[in-house]
Amino acid sequence: MARRESNVVEAIVEIADLRKTYGGVEALAGLNLRVPRGAICGLLGRNGAGKTTALKALLGMVRPTSGTVKAHGLAADVPEQSLEIRRRTSFVSEDRDLYSSMSVAGIVGFAAGLYPRWRADLAAEYLRKLELPVERSVKHLSRGMRTKLAWLLALCAGAELVILDEPTAGLDPVATEELLQLLVARVARDGVTALLSTHQLADIEQVADHVAIIDHGRALLDAPLDDLRASHRRVQVVFAGEAPEIAFATRGVVSVRRAGRVLTVLVRADADGVAAEARARGAASVDVLPVTLKEIFIETVAEEKSNGLG
Repeated sequence: MARRESNVVEAIVEIADLRKTYGGVEALAGLNLRVPRGAICGLLGRNGAGKTTALKALLGMVRPTSGTVKAHGLAADVPEQSLEIRRRTSFVSEDRDLYSSMSVAGIVGFAAGLYPRWRADLAAEYLRKLELPVERSVKHLSRGMRTKLAWLLALCAGAELVILDEPTAGLDPVATEELLQLLVARVARDGVTALLSTHQLADIEQVADHVAIIDHGRALLDAPLDDLRASHRRVQVVFAGEAPEIAFATRGVVSVRRAGRVLTVLVRADADGVAAEARARGAASVDVLPVTLKEIFIETVAEEKSNGLG
């Protein structure tokens, strides 16, 4: 899938020092997050990292303990402004909450009456492309079909911001690709912003412009995906004998793994500096390699854990 160029600076979502405590447990611990307008932003994190709590705070479904949440320039903790945020935002929950007694055609017609900016043209197009059985009741749809229907409702609501929580869970690869293509086309054509909270790193790597990695209620990384991939490198160092333990002085070292003759270093800034240090210690060979989003995610979260925050 072709990547779209995006130099958007204005933020549609701004979260600052957001904290939420449930019975003494801190679900959000000073979260800072900025979602650029017109982008597809991937929100990544382990189970319990705080992703869903952040989304609920954004939508006015939970009241933060402290901090600020804004969308469309409106404050989520001000009732009138929170209502306007929801009017301008569509949401697909992880539970795919739909009226089970209604037919597919009935729920689409019902949604059309709720949203003043409803896109009837897109709804007709998506019903056809997604092969949704219009006369079948929602309760008789498969999990995959329910997910497709939830996506249709979100993408056709005419919202400026589309929030999708675990949007491809339960889908086969063909259906996943189908929906991701619809999303990319919608964003590229109409300037919609999409925020995807998911465990599916491959989905994010395929379509996202921007990525935020959350762990224990804080953002560890929040940057354009292309910038993350450009700045992160894996330096693989091979020695003639057992690899020495090296405390690298170069800035930006995320992790160092030692296995026999090999040292593997993930660095987020100065890979050349790490390579130079390794050569100075007598390395037989040094290779600087690109990394995947999966590697960045795993090592970033592991670093946080090793620092005593996991």
